[in-house]
Amino acid sequence: MSDNSYKKVVESRKRPLFSKRVIITAGMPYGNKDLHFGHIGAIFVPADIFARFLRDRIGRENVIFISGTDCYGSPIMEDYRLLVEKGVFKGTIQDFVIQNHNKQVEALKAYNINCNLFAASSFGRSAEIHRQICAQIFSTLYENGHLLKMTSQQFYDKDFETFLNGRQVVGSCPILGCSSEKGYADECSLGHQYREIDLIDPKSTLSGKKPEMRDVSNWYFNLPGFLDSLKHWVDSLIALPGCREFVTKSFYEFLEPPALYVKKNQLDLLESILNRLPEHTQTEGTDKSILLIFKKLEQREKACTLLAEHAIRYRTGKTLVPFRLTGNIEWGVPVPVLEDLNGLTFWVWPESLWAPLSFTATYLEQEGKSADDWKAWWTSGDTEIYQFIGEDNLYFYGIAEMAMFMGMRGKGTAVNPGEDDIRLPELIVNKHLLFLDKKASSSGKIKPPMARDLLKFYTADQLRAHFFSLGLSIRSVGIKPKPLDPKASEKSGDPVLKEGNLLCNVFNRAVRTCFYTMQTYFNGKIPVGDITVGVLEQSATAVLDFEEAMFKHEFHKAMAVLDNYIRGINKYWESSIRIVKENDDELVRKQALIDTFHMVRTATVLLHPIAPTGTEMIREYLNVGEEFFQWEYIFEPLYYFIKDPENHEFKFLESRVDFFEKHPDQVKH
Repeated sequence: MSDNSYKKVVESRKRPLFSKRVIITAGMPYGNKDLHFGHIGAIFVPADIFARFLRDRIGRENVIFISGTDCYGSPIMEDYRLLVEKGVFKGTIQDFVIQNHNKQVEALKAYNINCNLFAASSFGRSAEIHRQICAQIFSTLYENGHLLKMTSQQFYDKDFETFLNGRQVVGSCPILGCSSEKGYADECSLGHQYREIDLIDPKSTLSGKKPEMRDVSNWYFNLPGFLDSLKHWVDSLIALPGCREFVTKSFYEFLEPPALYVKKNQLDLLESILNRLPEHTQTEGTDKSILLIFKKLEQREKACTLLAEHAIRYRTGKTLVPFRLTGNIEWGVPVPVLEDLNGLTFWVWPESLWAPLSFTATYLEQEGKSADDWKAWWTSGDTEIYQFIGEDNLYFYGIAEMAMFMGMRGKGTAVNPGEDDIRLPELIVNKHLLFLDKKASSSGKIKPPMARDLLKFYTADQLRAHFFSLGLSIRSVGIKPKPLDPKASEKSGDPVLKEGNLLCNVFNRAVRTCFYTMQTYFNGKIPVGDITVGVLEQSATAVLDFEEAMFKHEFHKAMAVLDNYIRGINKYWESSIRIVKENDDELVRKQALIDTFHMVRTATVLLHPIAPTGTEMIREYLNVGEEFFQWEYIFEPLYYFIKDPENHEFKFLESRVDFFEKHPDQVKH
């Protein structure tokens, strides 16, 4: 390429610096069900596209993308119990989990989700390694002095003679302003934490009765001890290029001092015991309540007991509470025996938070390396760790996990890692993916469609492009698939197909035009010549804009860059061919093909992480190697990969062959 104009464009921009190595994790779906559209669209698709982009950008060998089935916990036990009770499922709980894990694997495969490893926490080699790492982390936190042995009251079903955990108890969340449809034993469906005794109107799912409260001892992580460190960490997030304001705002809410909300119509009762309450300050809470603020959690707990004794209703505010690590649930990872506590298992949330460490170790072992090599990835300053999560899980991944990783560094609460310390992941948090503008969840009133249900009407590439464009980093967005929308008329368009049409109509036409023109007018050979300066500059700008959007995790902007650039390809071609027809000028056709091939080449590389099926097919027909997608050569023209244009063999494109096929159901209609 003789013209260097694109270099001026590149040199005028400060390009982002990507880490040498990257670990990407994508949530941990429970092992009690298949994946619904929210799992795929809000978490796995953006995580997979980002992983594929980084493989092209920094090298496939430098990216590890892992996830797996969260196999333990009360939701799985409860669903398994109900299915067995109804005679729907026969087999062990492990069989139940394996069946659902296999369904999840198939759903991911159907959407071209390319994890290096999608493991499981309860079976296979990953389970063995996971148990070892669970024990290591627990022992490390204990030795560093960050664990508390606490006796608290736990729900107990007298009829079934068993302690109740998690979703075996259903009530209403006691946190003021919570909109959760269900509160469980010590957390609600939106992730708010509270004491079990504070759950409103609890009922056992086993007997349907109000359970008793009985004393039980467990290990807790001293989360309140990390308050100052967590504040420092949240403050540091603001400087990150991909920081999302709603994320830091939510974190700061959890870092508020312990508080209670008491309704104003109970002020007389409150006044009668005011001198018996622990030291506190009083201020306006809401229109209907006042706020009692305490310096320490213990003071708030004493106040809760006193208020309850005098029948004064209250709601708690968000604050840091000791994070429960263990329980007496039978279906769980065994906890090392320390002091006089034995027979305990890990509560599902903490062990799922560090499961990515176990899965990294499992993957590296499968690759012929030592399982201990996970430390070299998770502790290296050359590695960036990204965790894709939904906003409901901010407390666990953003507060509890970060504090526990800090706690593994030593007896203090260090924010900055030492040379051999685990790095704190960067969270990429998406807001809710709605269904027909309503929040859908398996445990809510509106049931979400399963991920594979959408593939009855759309291709994987179409759906990947649509999910990627939604802007979930900014707001909750609903998908409105016309075939599943009862309000859609026969004449109305399908919103899900906006990006699908960009692929199947606009870009597909551009790629086909290049091949058919080359086959018809140039004997199947690509014409050689300089690319027009404006085309080079426009292409370089698109590359840089796309790269910056990906670096900032503004995925909807990356898709918008592609939309604008791809539509420009067809506009350029159509205007050029008009000139050819008006002036009978074959030189214009030649130049148009040279330029259009360059734009198609650029768009194909940018689209590669989003629509892998169609873009890999383009590479196949170009008959070039996998280096075609490497960003090391992103500004190079097609000629760079075709060393001998006169003799290079392109794959012949038959008529009516599409690089981006429509779903058969779309063609039928």
